[in-house]
Amino acid sequence: MAMAVGPSSGDEDEVISAINTTPLVDVMLVLLIIFLITIPVVTTSIPVQLPKERVEVRETKPENIIISVDKAGGIYWYDAKLPNVEALVVKLKAVSQMKPQPEVQIRGDLTARYDGVGRIMYACQRAGITKVAFITEPPPLGG
Repeated sequence: MAMAVGPSSGDEDEVISAINTTPLVDVMLVLLIIFLITIPVVTTSIPVQLPKERVEVRETKPENIIISVDKAGGIYWYDAKLPNVEALVVKLKAVSQMKPQPEVQIRGDLTARYDGVGRIMYACQRAGITKVAFITEPPPLGG
């Protein structure tokens, strides 16, 4: 008794010429689903013409208080020189009572010592000013 396993002919190495496309179809369906999910996220429904500016210029409001410090450490309320820090505290206390409270903007000279700007910040803290900002110049373009 013999048992036949495999083809009965002597040619055992037949080449299968059909391409199995199931993995290709699976990959394409997954990609289609990914694109269908991500396209609504990428596109927005409202067409908007966006500005082409590089730097947003901050406008000075008339209620902003500008305090400057020069190289020697002198304190200026807009353009008027103040005799000392106590005079600054008195002016800032009057400003801190305003509703809404204006923003204090500090302009410090590049070569001024840090203690001049520190005295102004301490005076703002003593007067109860909550909004303090520093005014700087933007770097040159391309640098």
